[in-house]
Amino acid sequence: MSTPSLARAFDGVRLHIVTGKGGVGKTTVAASLALSLASQGKRVLLVEVEGRQGISQTFDVPPLGNDEVRLVTHAGGGELWGLSVDAKAALMEYLQMFYKLGRAGGALEKMGVVDFATTIAPGVRDVLLTGKVYEAVGRTTGNRRGQGTKVWDAVVLDAPPTGRITRFLDVTAQVADLARIGPIHSQAESITRMLRHRESVVHIVTLLEEMPVQESVDAVTELSAAGFGVGTVIVNLVREPIVDEALLEVAAAEPDRVADQVRADLVSVGVKTSKATVTGLLSQAHDHAERVALERDLAAEVAAQGLPTLRLPALPTGVEDGGITVLADALTAQGVR
Repeated sequence: MSTPSLARAFDGVRLHIVTGKGGVGKTTVAASLALSLASQGKRVLLVEVEGRQGISQTFDVPPLGNDEVRLVTHAGGGELWGLSVDAKAALMEYLQMFYKLGRAGGALEKMGVVDFATTIAPGVRDVLLTGKVYEAVGRTTGNRRGQGTKVWDAVVLDAPPTGRITRFLDVTAQVADLARIGPIHSQAESITRMLRHRESVVHIVTLLEEMPVQESVDAVTELSAAGFGVGTVIVNLVREPIVDEALLEVAAAEPDRVADQVRADLVSVGVKTSKATVTGLLSQAHDHAERVALERDLAAEVAAQGLPTLRLPALPTGVEDGGITVLADALTAQGVR
């Protein structure tokens, strides 16, 4: 099975949905992808829907609200904006848009209707969250939807984790039992059409560890079966081997064979050696070799999904002090457009 090209995975795509198992750096990768696109002259909106204020922490700005805020203006003409979608605020906006409730919306909130819709009825909550994304993707400079030019060249969604991404995106099924007709049902169908359109793809973030890779493989299967396009797998926190291939093989199989070489190398650079020192180094080398071998097996499992793979390095100091820019540049260098 041939792997689709990266260019094909990004060609014509306007909505990039980023998901991954908790702890794999999903928000960091979403931010890096958005910044990569903005650095190439695009006007990009980065959206979060989980209320964790991950975007504001990543870019070291005040907490975001339900209004778009400019995060970065790139020298090449691109712009990166941020938005944190709140389900309650989205519902109030929705009620005003479709029902012109005005102050009555505040009364509904006091009565607990808003909490019911956004907490007890999670299907409606997901419609509201994805509805804001739907509006942003389709927003144009004209007076009506579809008139004029698109406001955003790309929208990057920091989406829920892989464990619930398919359910989150399949909003029509979520509201089927709650609203079979009416504005909510119609909006859910419109949102689903957008999410299943070729202009929308899901990028899955993983680490070269067993649980994240397995969850990523499961997500590829579930998303594809549900009709959602999967764009790439992005392997985060990649660590390159710190010793050469030949030494790795020996360290994994017969570490004692290189004991004399290790001792001689230490002496040559003026380091005092002891049996405990050499034994400790050989033990670490053995563990490192086993980790490298496991990561290669897992990388092969990722490649077997038949999707383009992007790799982001583990940064010694994390994403502080320009780390996001380093990761964005790494994505650009690999062909993200």
